[in-house]
Amino acid sequence: MSLTHVDPTGQARMVDVGEKSPSRRVAIAEGRVRMSPEAFALVRENAVAKGDVLRVAEVAGTLGGKRTADLIPLCHPLPLDALRVECEAVESIPGVRVTATASVTARTGVEMEALTAVGVACLTVYDMVKAVDRQMVIEGIRLLMKTGGTRGDWPGAESGAAAG
Repeated sequence: MSLTHVDPTGQARMVDVGEKSPSRRVAIAEGRVRMSPEAFALVRENAVAKGDVLRVAEVAGTLGGKRTADLIPLCHPLPLDALRVECEAVESIPGVRVTATASVTARTGVEMEALTAVGVACLTVYDMVKAVDRQMVIEGIRLLMKTGGTRGDWPGAESGAAAG
C-alpha cells in the first residue's frame, strides 16, 4: 500500500477522484477536553464568563468542519449533506466529549471534515475555559467509523466493531 497524496517522485499532490463514482459516505469522529473539577463544574452549570461553552463549541465545530478544505491543503472541497457536532459535559473525564458526524454523497470521503469539526470544537472549549484552567488537555481525537467508498466501511464488519 502506498500513500495516496504522494506522486511517484515523492511530491505532494491532490488525489484525482474524477474517475470514482459518487457514493453515500458517513464519518464519525470524537475527542475530549479534560479539565479540572472546578472548571468542569462551571461548564456543566453554564457559568463560564464567555458564555455557553457547549453550544458555542458545537457551532464552532460545525463552521470548522465546513471549512476543512481551506485548512487542510490536499483535501477536496465537499458539499456536505450534513454535519452534526455534539458536545457533552462528562463528569467521569472530567471534561467535555465532542462527537461529530459528517455525511456527503461524493467521490471522496468525509473523515477529515468530521475530524476537523471535533478539533475546532475542542479548541473552542479550551479557549472559552482557559481563564479558569490553563492545564486542560485536548486528547483522543480520532476517527470512530466511516462508511462508503471503494475501500468500504471502517471498522469493517470483520472487526466486530459497531458502526454507530
